[in-house]
Amino acid sequence: MKLLLKQVVVTDDSGTKTVDIAVDNGIIQEVGTDLDFKADTTIDGRGKLVAFSGLFDIHVHFRDPGLTYKEDIITGANAAKAGGFTGVACMPNTVPPIDSADRVSYIKKKAVQTGIDVFPIACVSKGMKGKELTDFRELKKAGAVAFSDDGRPVENAELMRKALELSKEAGVIVISHCEDLNIINGGIMNKGEVSEALGVKGMDRASEDYITAREIALAMSMDAPVHIAHVSTVGSCNIIRAAKADGVKVTCETAPHYFTFTDEKLYSKDADYRMSPPLRTEEDRKAIERAVCDGTIDCIITDHAPHSEEDKADFYIAPNGVVGLETSLAATLTGFYHTGLLPLSKIQKLMSENPRKILGLEPVSLSKGSVADITVFDPDLEWVVEKKKLHSKSKNSVFKGEKLKGKVLYTISKGEIVFQACLK
Repeated sequence: MKLLLKQVVVTDDSGTKTVDIAVDNGIIQEVGTDLDFKADTTIDGRGKLVAFSGLFDIHVHFRDPGLTYKEDIITGANAAKAGGFTGVACMPNTVPPIDSADRVSYIKKKAVQTGIDVFPIACVSKGMKGKELTDFRELKKAGAVAFSDDGRPVENAELMRKALELSKEAGVIVISHCEDLNIINGGIMNKGEVSEALGVKGMDRASEDYITAREIALAMSMDAPVHIAHVSTVGSCNIIRAAKADGVKVTCETAPHYFTFTDEKLYSKDADYRMSPPLRTEEDRKAIERAVCDGTIDCIITDHAPHSEEDKADFYIAPNGVVGLETSLAATLTGFYHTGLLPLSKIQKLMSENPRKILGLEPVSLSKGSVADITVFDPDLEWVVEKKKLHSKSKNSVFKGEKLKGKVLYTISKGEIVFQACLK
């Protein structure tokens, strides 16, 4: 397929410019102005549509195998494409967990049907039981791009230390879910004024701060990289910022709900606003915002965690987790670009360049010779998030009913248009 993007806005550290991008056979052939290129399909940006190198999310849950009534690899990828993502990495807390080469291969084979890159993350411990490490080298050879027991921490510090040692040897990263389960002890939301007002058990922020500090200490002792998942507290931001200043090989991520909302959303007793770690206070929200702006936080992810309407029906016993692939870019543009906190070039790094770099994947760019993974969006188009229009099987969106500014119009994967928005 020959594709021409006409007069789209591209951005990098040197600024923004309006260009044409010519694509043939899945590769960017030329970038310039007034290109003489005979295309099968032309996307007219009219000098206002922005093109990013394809978005990448290193933290999604597609529930496949075992929980496919919530989501599967095909429907999860459809949600990703609608959100502008040309690649994702799936967490392994499925049923059964992704702790063998056969299960890694299952993800890779099914992903071929999606039209985008879907990479498996494998378990740190067998069965995610925290007792015995998986075979990192075998799982990497099968196609795993990282290791995590996400959904729960590796509770035994020595096992985590050994995991970091193995990951360093194998040339992959470990992604840590930083919540001490003993401190949480059955809590279902942030511990604070709102939980006390509702009379429900809270999750103390010390649960996150403690494991974050532990992982950094272990990584420092091994001179090994570690990645901290879904940062949500002012304490974790401060710990990570100080560790980076000391040269520790730590990277981290956050999700849009942590820099957009606070635990006051829980006054509604709507379980769609429950996730792990939970929405916290305004102090935490501002700390996340600041950490994104100053580079402490390396990338923005979704932690896309689908649950059915039945799963989420009872506020008190519902599982934690929210979907987020289709709202992530818009929420980030709304919170950072349209408030003047970040330029588009920084958002592209947070949502495209840095995630691939953290996983050690081949970079993509909007330059001649690169694979044509491209996200095209209107940064000024306002829309209201309607649950019924989401492409995920599950509709548990924390952004439901919210007006966002910025809309994905086209997702191009390896030169093929895999998503085109319907604006009617």
